[in-house]
Amino acid sequence: MQCNRPTPTHQLFCPYIITNPIKLIQNSNPTFPGEEHSFQIQSLDLANFQPCLQEGEDAEEARNKTTVTALYKALTSNDVDVVHLLLAPYLEWWFHGPPTHQHLNRLLTGAPPYDPSFKFVPLSIVAFGSMVLVEGFDDCRSVSWVHAWTVTDGVITQVREYYNTSVTVTRLSSPEIRSQSSNCQSVWQSKLADNESVPGLILAL
Repeated sequence: MQCNRPTPTHQLFCPYIITNPIKLIQNSNPTFPGEEHSFQIQSLDLANFQPCLQEGEDAEEARNKTTVTALYKALTSNDVDVVHLLLAPYLEWWFHGPPTHQHLNRLLTGAPPYDPSFKFVPLSIVAFGSMVLVEGFDDCRSVSWVHAWTVTDGVITQVREYYNTSVTVTRLSSPEIRSQSSNCQSVWQSKLADNESVPGLILAL
């Protein structure tokens, strides 16, 4: 069945390999062996980067959304300097999905085996406070992906990467009642994954 998807706003195709020193450090044991890992990616020293605000949006959300958009553009154009400005010295990376789909890790670090045919094509970019959610789909492999970026003061400090996973983002009413699911408001859900055949995860704001 062919589904209608939004027109891509960006395309990441060119191989991107950082030639400057990058340090990838495993942070903790996988929650599911071979599927979810936490790493830190160490880049060069960070300079201040102030992206333009978009009219009609909350100031913080517009700034964070613009920062993430600038990252995809920098990756597309192989602009290493801008990537270093946008990434914190230690970028925490979480991954959930088949180990063969750790494309973002390989893209940023040049770790083998890198597949230059894989294209990051963001189909939607939305922001909720410090979190920016980017969703895309690879038609050749029938693979859906979600990037959940955390932006602090214009700098990307964390990314959670999901492949073939139904992701739901909820807003909790208050710390005292976080365990009560009835008080969780769903604010976003991935649309490109086949929710009936893939695992589902919930992210809390």
